[in-house]
Amino acid sequence: MRILIVDDEEVALNSIKRLLKWRGIRNVDTCNNGRDAVARIKETDFDIVLLDLLMPEVDGLQILESTKPYRPHTEFIIFTAIDDIPTTVKAIRLGAYDYLVKPVDNDLLFLAIKRAYEHRGLLIGLSTTAGDNKSKVPPAFSEIVTQCPQLCSILSYAQVMAGSGNPIMITGESGTGKELVAKGVHKAGPMPNGPFIAVNVSAIPATMFESQFFGHAKGAFTGAEAPHFGYFEQADGGTLFLDEIGELPLALQTKLLRVLEEKSFYPLGSSNPVWVDVRVISASNADIERACQEGNFRLDLLYRLKSVHIHLPPLKERAGDIPLLASHFLRKSCDNHKKIITGFSQEAMSLLNSKDYPGNVRELAQIVENAVLLTDSNIILPGHLGMASTNHSPLSRQLCTLKENDEAQLVYVLKNANGDRYKVAQILGITVRQLQRKIAAMKKNPQWEEILRDI
Repeated sequence: MRILIVDDEEVALNSIKRLLKWRGIRNVDTCNNGRDAVARIKETDFDIVLLDLLMPEVDGLQILESTKPYRPHTEFIIFTAIDDIPTTVKAIRLGAYDYLVKPVDNDLLFLAIKRAYEHRGLLIGLSTTAGDNKSKVPPAFSEIVTQCPQLCSILSYAQVMAGSGNPIMITGESGTGKELVAKGVHKAGPMPNGPFIAVNVSAIPATMFESQFFGHAKGAFTGAEAPHFGYFEQADGGTLFLDEIGELPLALQTKLLRVLEEKSFYPLGSSNPVWVDVRVISASNADIERACQEGNFRLDLLYRLKSVHIHLPPLKERAGDIPLLASHFLRKSCDNHKKIITGFSQEAMSLLNSKDYPGNVRELAQIVENAVLLTDSNIILPGHLGMASTNHSPLSRQLCTLKENDEAQLVYVLKNANGDRYKVAQILGITVRQLQRKIAAMKKNPQWEEILRDI
């Protein structure tokens, strides 16, 4: 058992540390301020954190909120000198296992530690003494390709919490696999055979929100020639996945909150309520807490959606997963495009490993698929990856307009496809005629004219 004690009072730190050692717990670390505690917890997989609530600068609740998503299996026990029920409720919502009022009885403290440690073992699907399966992906999340212990631990936590049926919020950078995790939660949840309806909230016009989410009756508005079942009714008995929830306009958040609280709604143009049993999973790559502070997102809606919080690490933090993912996407792309490619050259794999992926797994998948389309050999070489250019032509510019970026991409694909217009059009997802028009327009630009003349 590895324990971290966080308290700004040195006397309290030393006292608890001595007490734990006297009871046979030797692996005990201490930290006397909130900022260092956040860094320590993110870097180290502690079993239990004993956390003082009242500290200057960064308090215990801020530490808990900042680190629990990164360490879902670490159990937090809060110490406080004030027995305050609203604070207790907030701590539990943020993921604290227990909440003890100072001065803490020694036996009560050790009982809380024992139970928290057993609970941690339950969450990771292990006994309290075994830890051999930390790098295994739970069955419900088998579509996620990883050997990263941190991500496997997060997925194990997600599988356990999925059984509650409570709303779950998934956060992480774009391309980290939030929808795949949502599908895994659905499979591991209480209604796995029900529908899974995925909705990109940012793509729904505000004027269409009620009709799309709650449906409408026949004749509700001009053109409503038949009744329409909205997303909530479509997801009845299953899961509704709300992607990019942070993009929901403030005026519409009240309507969503009401449905979550009452589990019923009125379709547009109808006076008959519809009752639904829907598990809501939301996702965002934005900072929802900051949006709440700025008045752009309702705090009560956030609490309703964030009963459980799962944070996905970016690809750059998933050590060793890039070769595994690249091989997976290579097999998948070869199957889709009917090609036989045995693998990557050593130089190509080194290039993939060295890249910083702002688009995360989605970006890696696109790079590999483009490489499969470009190569005519049985192995992927550095030139097929679109990452090896070192000259200072417009092809290598780092800061450019979207138009310049599109033009540079077109020329790169054109060069690597040896001028094959049909193949280039296929890769770019446009018609050959559209490609020819783009090339003709680009030839009028002096920076591209000479390059295009040689292709």
